Amino acid sequence: MERTGEKTEHRRARGRPPIEDEPRIREAILNSAENLFATKGYAAVSIREIAERSGATSAMIHYYFDNKHTLLRMVFERALEPLAQAVAGMKTASSTPVADIIGLLMTTLRSHPAMPVLMMREVMLPGGALQAHFLEAMAPRLGGALPGILDAERTRGGLSRELDPAVSTVFLLALSFFPFVARDLAERGLGISYDAEGLDALARHALRIAERGFSP
Repeated sequence: MERTGEKTEHRRARGRPPIEDEPRIREAILNSAENLFATKGYAAVSIREIAERSGATSAMIHYYFDNKHTLLRMVFERALEPLAQAVAGMKTASSTPVADIIGLLMTTLRSHPAMPVLMMREVMLPGGALQAHFLEAMAPRLGGALPGILDAERTRGGLSRELDPAVSTVFLLALSFFPFVARDLAERGLGISYDAEGLDALARHALRIAERGFSP
């Protein structure tokens, strides 16, 4: 029974932050997970470590994402779903120059520079924690859609007929992804900067190489 003058409080579910803080906390968790998974590998990172890095709690992470594997999947989907939607738009476009594809890839990677290393660890290498899910649910909408787009562009005369669309896809992805995979060595060994100006330079070089190498 409620006592006179005593306010009734509705407790939040365990691990649930105030509603107004939810978007900020969720984003912080995703950012921390993305960087930790890329730096240390999925298997070596604990929920507690992600919580400490993000300023959240383990209970909050379980509230938002249920478990660590779901969190890894959401890290990928946050970064790559906008890319998949943009690629879908290219499939119906009247023309898709190679430069547009490179520009789209570089824009995505500038927003999520840890993703190429994370993809290398957890998708491309044997035993990757997200390899099966990626191949089934994401790859067909991403790199798997590019050969068809490039083939259509080749038919329109925008791509050299000497180039195979599937092989060209591999090199376009490498041209965009590898500078981020090799970032540590590129910075320390080659003196390449990855600040805003340096990323602009990387994008310009990738575009120039693609335009010259893939043109008819």
